[in-house]
Amino acid sequence: MTPERKIPERRSRKARRTRDTLAQAAFELVLHRGLRNVTVEEIAEAADVDRRTFSRYFPSKEAAALDSLRGDGDRINAALRARPAPEPPLLAYRRAVLDWLADPEAEAWHRRPRIFELLVVAEEEPTLYAVFHHIRVDAQEDSIAIVADRLGVDPRQDIRPAVTVAAGAGALLAAQAAWVRGGRPDALPERVAEAFDALAETAKEALAAATEEATEEAAETEATP
Repeated sequence: MTPERKIPERRSRKARRTRDTLAQAAFELVLHRGLRNVTVEEIAEAADVDRRTFSRYFPSKEAAALDSLRGDGDRINAALRARPAPEPPLLAYRRAVLDWLADPEAEAWHRRPRIFELLVVAEEEPTLYAVFHHIRVDAQEDSIAIVADRLGVDPRQDIRPAVTVAAGAGALLAAQAAWVRGGRPDALPERVAEAFDALAETAKEALAAATEEATEEAAETEATP
């Protein structure tokens, strides 16, 4: 490797360390003192940088505190890409989430120290929850592209990838909310399985009702002189 190539790589590693240090400082301060009692200046000071440096990496203290969650959407999407092609999209999404939860190296939320506490705070703080929502939306956009590729369709023309991801991500969100409110940090996989089971049962009931209604309408049409 030439010296010219080493310099950008060193800068990239330094930038990554700075970002991680800021994110960790925000994470710890928010959990220790509460979101409203922490300022951007205090996060920067804890990371031994100035306010301007903080602003190069994060638009807000909320974004810094939640930065460690961004990689989870990438991990779920990587698992989704790896699912067998014949699997129906919603089943593939469910199994991708369960793969993420079961993989010790992925360090899903229930395996990482204090993530449970952070999400409890996010449920209570509107500005923190809003940033969490944006993180989820970014991950879901990638999920839609993956599902569209699996189906061989254009997501701008075919609504199925967006509907699939909305349903799967909604189940995950419901599971996360139930997990946080339930007070059991180790129960996330159980809540996720429960949420996806509820989604499947609801879809099954809706399909059965729609089929019955269509059958009755067809019978009435045939009976009409």
